[in-house]
Amino acid sequence: MSLLKKILIGIVVLVTLAALVLWWLSRPDPAEYSLADTSGTDPVLAQPDEQLIPTVEIASPVGWGADGAPQAAEGLVVNRFAEGLDHPRVVYTLPNGDVLVTLTNAPERELAGGWLTNFVAGLLFDEAGAGDPSANQLVLLRDTDEDGRADVQRVLREADLDSPSGIAWNDGTLYIANHDEILQFAYALGDDAIEGEPEKIADLPPAGNHWMRNLILSEDGTRLFVAVGSASNIGEGGMDIEEARAAVHQLNLETGEARLFAQGLRNPNGLDWNPWTGELWTTVNERDMLGSDLVPDYMTNVPLGAHYGWPWVYYNDVIDERVEAPRPRFLIEYTRTPEYALGAHTAPLGMVFSQEGARMGDAFGQGAFIARHGSWNRSPAAGYDVVFVEFDGRGNPVGKPKQVLQSFLTGEGETFGRPTWVEWDATGALLVSDDTAGIIWRVLAPGAEGSAAIERNSGERLRPQRQLRGDPRRAFEEGAIRPEDIM
Repeated sequence: MSLLKKILIGIVVLVTLAALVLWWLSRPDPAEYSLADTSGTDPVLAQPDEQLIPTVEIASPVGWGADGAPQAAEGLVVNRFAEGLDHPRVVYTLPNGDVLVTLTNAPERELAGGWLTNFVAGLLFDEAGAGDPSANQLVLLRDTDEDGRADVQRVLREADLDSPSGIAWNDGTLYIANHDEILQFAYALGDDAIEGEPEKIADLPPAGNHWMRNLILSEDGTRLFVAVGSASNIGEGGMDIEEARAAVHQLNLETGEARLFAQGLRNPNGLDWNPWTGELWTTVNERDMLGSDLVPDYMTNVPLGAHYGWPWVYYNDVIDERVEAPRPRFLIEYTRTPEYALGAHTAPLGMVFSQEGARMGDAFGQGAFIARHGSWNRSPAAGYDVVFVEFDGRGNPVGKPKQVLQSFLTGEGETFGRPTWVEWDATGALLVSDDTAGIIWRVLAPGAEGSAAIERNSGERLRPQRQLRGDPRRAFEEGAIRPEDIM
């Protein structure tokens, strides 16, 4: 055998071995636990399985056709409130019953992790129906004949919008969150256009891996809370680009002062006030590439000064050994445990609590409704549904999630759509945006009476602590980092 033939055979063998290794590494890592196991107040935390090549299972959107609709839970019905929308995401109901929705998608951006990450991410976004340019519109939907369908659909604003998401309104002022700023507009209820120039009231960290910026006002309307996701999975682009990210911000609208309200939340999204306690709650998308069972996404309360560990730890004290950034000292000692897991990689986005007048029936009485946008890093795929989590009389979540709208998946590697946001309409029905199908669904229990208002818990204040616990000298050791300096 000639030397040339030997070299060619050797090359073929090496290429074949490389192909086999690549095939082996790229095989999906199937979940060992059910989605229910990684949900609830005490989720299973599997052993981490660090992945060089991630498990990828993308469900391609195929739409619902002319008459298709998701399957609602027993006792509920669903209809199309509005359709023909270009990637609807955040839905917001004004006090007069008009419904606003942002038609939006990701801005031009470079993801942390280098060119290969950006190339692969672009392919995944296209496959998942998230690769189209952003429409950058704020749309008004109005149901004038009260038949459960919007017969008015009008663009309120396009100018000045850049990947808009969060919406809030109070006393003639409309707040819109672009990916990189918060704008306020003068807007009177019932107007069919927004004509005036906006005022920028805050800059925000732009784009990043997570670009939605969601808003909620305090109950007295004086403070605006803003959810900002991380620029990466686990800080792989360096922590400098994560400044002011993976956090909830508070903006004082009277003084203009801003502060970090809570941190360590990889990608916070839906914001709402717990009606039993008055606490701010949020949904959070946790980190990827640790296997199909890790890490459970969650919803949780967000007290002032809270830290939930990202990127260094998850679920209070589980250290992510992949993170290269130095971990702040004593971080685990003040990291909080999420209140309720929503399943690994389900991507919860919009969330609303039950409210007075909600017409969802006794089976979905008092709790939280969450849109789970759907997984890409889990096999089999999970989420792609709307769920209800019951809360007890003390304002704490209990049990396992119950499906309100069953899975949007076709069962053949495709999905009809992707539920994104939830909001109450003026009649007590639940509105659900479906971004890839361009539809807003309306769900209610026919004939159900509107639910009663939830009574706010009250009680005596705890007695002040008058004795130090632990050793306060530790805070002055060399290298100690204050909690407010870790981002």
